[in-house]
Amino acid sequence: MPDAPVRVRFAPSPTGFLHIGGLRTALYNYLLARQTGGAFLLRIEDTDQGRYVPEAEQDILDGLAWAGLDVDEGPTQGGDVGPYRQSERRDLYAEAAQRLIDGGHAYIAFDTPEEIEAMKERHRSDANPNPTYDASTRGEMANGLTLSADEVAARVERGDPHVVRLKVPQGETVTFEDQIRGTVSFDTATVDDQVLVKSDGMPTYHLANVVDDHHMGITDVIRGEEWLSSVPKHLLMYRALGWEAPRLAHLPLILSPTGGKLSKRSADRLGIPVSVVQYREAGFEPEAVVNFLALLGWNPGTEQELFSLAELVEAFDVARISKTAANFSMDKLLWFNGQHLRQLPAEEIARRARPAVEAAVGPVDEAHLVTAAGLLRERLTKAADLADATYLFQDPETYDPAGLKKRWKDDSARLVAAYADRLEAAADFNEASTEDAMRQLAEAEGVGFGQIIHPVRLATTGVTAGAGMFETLVVIGRDATIRRLRAAADALS
Repeated sequence: MPDAPVRVRFAPSPTGFLHIGGLRTALYNYLLARQTGGAFLLRIEDTDQGRYVPEAEQDILDGLAWAGLDVDEGPTQGGDVGPYRQSERRDLYAEAAQRLIDGGHAYIAFDTPEEIEAMKERHRSDANPNPTYDASTRGEMANGLTLSADEVAARVERGDPHVVRLKVPQGETVTFEDQIRGTVSFDTATVDDQVLVKSDGMPTYHLANVVDDHHMGITDVIRGEEWLSSVPKHLLMYRALGWEAPRLAHLPLILSPTGGKLSKRSADRLGIPVSVVQYREAGFEPEAVVNFLALLGWNPGTEQELFSLAELVEAFDVARISKTAANFSMDKLLWFNGQHLRQLPAEEIARRARPAVEAAVGPVDEAHLVTAAGLLRERLTKAADLADATYLFQDPETYDPAGLKKRWKDDSARLVAAYADRLEAAADFNEASTEDAMRQLAEAEGVGFGQIIHPVRLATTGVTAGAGMFETLVVIGRDATIRRLRAAADALS
């Protein structure tokens, strides 16, 4: 792990909402930057104008802010190496592309899509089912390697559509050290002549990525393993341009619980949100999502599971990221959510729960909502789950049928009404006094404690399980408790 401050970037394409896997990539970059006192950059890679989604950039900004990943340099923060949108950096790419052409490392190509497809058909065979535009085929195409310099210049001058392609050298092995995977090598015979500049003049990811990482002083690149096969193309460009490449680390895939990449299709089928905004709207705690994602492919080397963002910064080590894919578990994420929720003050849980509670029962008194949150804190998975306990805010309208069949006996109505009388006559109404009243009633009636407590829970809450009975009665309040007990005794007698 580097000791000196690093410069890392999160470079999403605004072609859709921020993916949960993208947030993990951003998180790992952020942790490395904060750990070394370095800089975390946000770069918007918007060169694919055909797939550009106008609201996607704001969604990316909102998602990072929600997760607590503050950006040091970016489109809204500014910085010394901006602009931070690739669509605003075209002159840099044009200059680099021309340098590659002048040095014999790239060339102009005029081939139409139909001509390229015809070439692939000519070369397609069982041994080569997916032919590419490379050293074995470039010589039969219309490009700067087969046409004279004058003809290339004339065609460019008259506006013939053209692209710029990387000229991949043959007979070489490109080798690099990946911080996660160790030594990785590629034979250049397996690398195609990648398009670097498209016919609309916009660079592809590959050229823009190299140019921007160089000019922005990026020292470390942490990205998904889907970009691993692109590394030889990038390293060839770094070499041709005389630039030093950053350190590289390629993250393992995130798999669905049933195996295979966690795609939108597989996630939808399994009911797993894939975009960060979906987790926000579903009421997940950002601290829990960050904790869960950090451990989805990274091992701290200890038994510790619960981490704050500050603790993750302290513990993070790129070398402890796994080479193997990690399976997404919604059950585990929900567990993390419950754990982090319980670390919050009752006042904060109440604040987060209020919209769901008021949607269920209408306006709720602030003090009462905080007390209810404190009562059920240990039982909540999400703050919004507090809305399921409607009995804490209003009288039950129904009683659990299975509970009635099992717990409501012939003498239950009489015992419940008698308990209401004792509560009404008692000087105090607290956990101790409500329990004492019930025990005294059981002794006076010569019945088991359970013959009273279970019907009382049904009468006051409508359900058969929940937090401690006497804690619950105190939250419900004396008047509401007595009213509910008598209502149930009348309705169920």
